[in-house]
Amino acid sequence: MSTAIESKETRNYLNAGYDLKSWLLTLDHKRIGLLYLFSISFFFLLGGLFAVGIRLELLTPPGDLFQSETYNKLFTMHGIIMVFFFLIPSIPAVIGNFLIPIMIGARDLAFPRLNLLSWYVFMVGGTLAISAALMGGIDTGWTFYTPYSSTYSNSNVMVTAVGVFITGFSSILTGLNFLVSIHRMRAPGMTWFRLPLFIWAHYATSLIMVLGTPVVAVTILLVGVERMFRIGIFDPALGGDPVLFQHLFWFYSHPAVYIMILPALGVMSEIISTFTRREVFGYKFVAFSSVAIAVLGFLVWGHHMFVSSQSVYASLVFSIITYLVGVPSAIKVFNWLATIYKGSVSFGTPMIYAFGFIGLFTVGGLTGLFLAAMGLDVHVHDTYFVVAHFHYIMVGGAIMGYLGAIHFWWPKMFGRMYPEVPAKTAAWLVFVGFNFTFFPQFLLGYLGMPRRYHQYPEEFQIFNVMSSIGASVLALGYALPVFYLVWSLKKGEIAGANPWGGTGLEWKTPSPPPTENFEETPVVTEPAYSYHKEEFELVKS
Repeated sequence: MSTAIESKETRNYLNAGYDLKSWLLTLDHKRIGLLYLFSISFFFLLGGLFAVGIRLELLTPPGDLFQSETYNKLFTMHGIIMVFFFLIPSIPAVIGNFLIPIMIGARDLAFPRLNLLSWYVFMVGGTLAISAALMGGIDTGWTFYTPYSSTYSNSNVMVTAVGVFITGFSSILTGLNFLVSIHRMRAPGMTWFRLPLFIWAHYATSLIMVLGTPVVAVTILLVGVERMFRIGIFDPALGGDPVLFQHLFWFYSHPAVYIMILPALGVMSEIISTFTRREVFGYKFVAFSSVAIAVLGFLVWGHHMFVSSQSVYASLVFSIITYLVGVPSAIKVFNWLATIYKGSVSFGTPMIYAFGFIGLFTVGGLTGLFLAAMGLDVHVHDTYFVVAHFHYIMVGGAIMGYLGAIHFWWPKMFGRMYPEVPAKTAAWLVFVGFNFTFFPQFLLGYLGMPRRYHQYPEEFQIFNVMSSIGASVLALGYALPVFYLVWSLKKGEIAGANPWGGTGLEWKTPSPPPTENFEETPVVTEPAYSYHKEEFELVKS
């Protein structure tokens, strides 16, 4: 396709954005993906603002900026917004919606109307959560632990709980759509072992969405029932069992960690293969490791409850399985490193995010083994060690993966290249700022500082100041892409259909793709990562 035609296609695609009605009623999976992009970007900004308040408060030992109740609301709203309205939907809803049909050679997802409905359901749930913040906030923590949430809290528990409950249906609808599409709508010749690893990761993620989300939805519903009708479910004063809530909540919420991280693992496989010009080493092992993570993720919820009256024998079983779930994650990391080894590595911006992801995800995974050890977990439970570990996985992993995906597929989504220098600068700022923010928190946790406290002994101040300085650098790294990506929409160089020299079906359509994705249904005849040096060479380095 000529540059002139690509330029016209891009112009038409972008100018269509002014027709608001066509966007709000669209059944095009690509536009729905972009609707999610705009929505979760707003929630990311909002969750980041709550984090700013937390870091400002922790600059000094006394609680001199916010009162205790206000600080409780800050970290609660930060957790709820970031977990339920950014981390969980970020890659599946945005990148998955945009790319899965194209990558399997389909014209759309199996249920286009259901796909649009999932976005509206997501927005309704998000609106209720924001309403709760505007009405005074919620102070239970993002985990809604009972009986505080079901009986004693005077904050806006019900509004927030209903928002989270409704948003769960968005995940279920999206997961169902992905599963059916991957099973039934693959192009001729697209066998299971010719699927991109991005698709395998989303298939595993969708299984968790469909099977796990109803559990947390029912759990939140039971909190509302107990709170409204005083029926004893979780409150001991009413004959309930608070530990039951923890079992139900973590049965979903630990697999939910893999909803956040599995899609990022799939993104890394695509980026690393493309920027090394090699097939992913041990393709089948990497593919099945995604499914293994999804299955084992349902069997480890009890490691959150080593100090919650759980028997030693049950804790021992959960500890062993937690160690076991690290195996498929390690398979991915080692296989990526084997792919990079002797590969023709190009250090484009997506690859820098991939290197950063591997480092941060590895630290997060290794510190997870510390928490799987019962004897050590008892001492660091509910300290900043857990906060640091969680953020190394969720921020260092999921958000690095999300930013890597955005930079990798931005030319495909909008038909324009972004400037490499500021993009690489932002990637390094994110990596450096993240480590400066969260590594000191491992030390804080080891020394015994509990999380969720806004007052602390003076000897902890140096580490909190380091975290707050690092958070400023991290915020700059997150803000910078907004400027150059928006700039690229009008001023960026025309991307072409395949700017990175990739092999997937998404690189065989114009940039951005037409409404129907393909003029003719593609026929797949080669494996997912079939690189031939004489046919492919990088355009951008």
